[in-house]
Amino acid sequence: MIKMLVFRPEEKREYTRRCENSLREFRKFKLPTRRSGLKELDRASCCYMNTIQPQGIPAVPVKYCLYARKSSEAEDRQVASIDAQIAELQKVAWENNLNIVEVFTEAQSAKAPGRPVFNQMLEKIKHNEADGIICWKLDRIARNPIDGGAISWMLQKNIIKQIQTFGRVYYPTDNVLMMQVEFGMANQFIIDLSINVKRGLRAKCASGWRPGMPPLGYHYDPNCKKGEKKIVIDPDRAPIMKQMFEKVAYQGRSGRDILEWLNEMGFKTRTGHKMALSRIYLILRDSFYYGRFEYPLGSGVFYDGMHKPIIDKELFDKVQARLVVIPRMRAGTKEFNFVKIFKCGKCGSGVTASEKFKRLKNGSVNKYIYYHCMKFRDRYCHEKYIREDNLTGLLLQLFDNIPINKMRISEKLNQEVERHHKFVNSILGQEMAETQTRQVNIRNYAKYLLQEGTRDEKREIMSCLDATIFIKDSQIYIKEKVA
Repeated sequence: MIKMLVFRPEEKREYTRRCENSLREFRKFKLPTRRSGLKELDRASCCYMNTIQPQGIPAVPVKYCLYARKSSEAEDRQVASIDAQIAELQKVAWENNLNIVEVFTEAQSAKAPGRPVFNQMLEKIKHNEADGIICWKLDRIARNPIDGGAISWMLQKNIIKQIQTFGRVYYPTDNVLMMQVEFGMANQFIIDLSINVKRGLRAKCASGWRPGMPPLGYHYDPNCKKGEKKIVIDPDRAPIMKQMFEKVAYQGRSGRDILEWLNEMGFKTRTGHKMALSRIYLILRDSFYYGRFEYPLGSGVFYDGMHKPIIDKELFDKVQARLVVIPRMRAGTKEFNFVKIFKCGKCGSGVTASEKFKRLKNGSVNKYIYYHCMKFRDRYCHEKYIREDNLTGLLLQLFDNIPINKMRISEKLNQEVERHHKFVNSILGQEMAETQTRQVNIRNYAKYLLQEGTRDEKREIMSCLDATIFIKDSQIYIKEKVA
């Protein structure tokens, strides 16, 4: 049962006088905090802080989580560091006899939800392992409406019993409007700061200076004041950057050639590391080196820079022309008529196709398509190549000899033959139509599509054969599939 303290006026004055005397005596000693291991016996003299409460409020000890946060944003650079926050908050805890059960520190911005340490602290409070928070200011806890709303809701529902800051205490019974105003001010500060920073960056770009670290070959002028830094040429690395562009433009060197050349001379970046191949291509595509820059990167907005160019526009354009490479098509990506249909009769691998070109004496060029083994199962397979026109002739012979019942005639083929019969019947009449269409059947129509049909039609015809087709010694044969 929780005892309620109710005093008569004369008893209250006497008890207050004794507590003040005890407090003066207590402050003469520099005792450690409860978290640092204050003994139960030594703490008896300071228990009055747990008993002096406003009339009608129970004296319930609160377990506090100390939360200190520092981000790298501009508004936090004037705020005390994490160590300074912890020191000041421990002093507040000592003066008010607050029991800190755990210290949470985080170096992350609070402008967006998703801070892991903050969420860990809230989970600890939800599991009744703590029920209070002590922090420097409310903006250390949240600067976004989601986290701020979570804290406000938990305080209203008495899940958080108290929030202690450096200059104020928040209780569940307080007016929620004041807390919402403070959280709103912290959130609005972030919004205004974002707008102001972006406006400042655009103004800097318009004046000809790219924000951020300059690329290799440049560095900031150390003699300029803060906020007025100018980008100047690095005398050690700028000549090497220019040679990189010249070697690609006039000698046709590749990125790997440039990388090998840089490693041979022992070139190092500003951080003392070797150059990476990907960074070489980024440098060769960076317009900053001839006097223009894009900001933000990928936005398509370019500015004329005030820095001195290392190369001219003509050299840069030559390098870009050299960097344009026709993408090579991987094997199997080009569409041929009969790929993924045949198998090699010697090793059982799949059969693919490739194009070959031959220049004739009259200047014309002939194209040939050859089908050959992929050598997946046997890399030393010696199955011969076969040209597509010869392969088509073999397929026509196959369709002449194969029984019709061995073919899975699709409904589409039947519909095409029937449509042809109806067309001839409507044009030539019944008697002549029977003479003309007698030879038009599924077999002949399939042979026609093998010669004149589209790629999809040829593949559909081949799919009608309920068998596996092999190529061996420039001949084809079929093997029926086992049901």
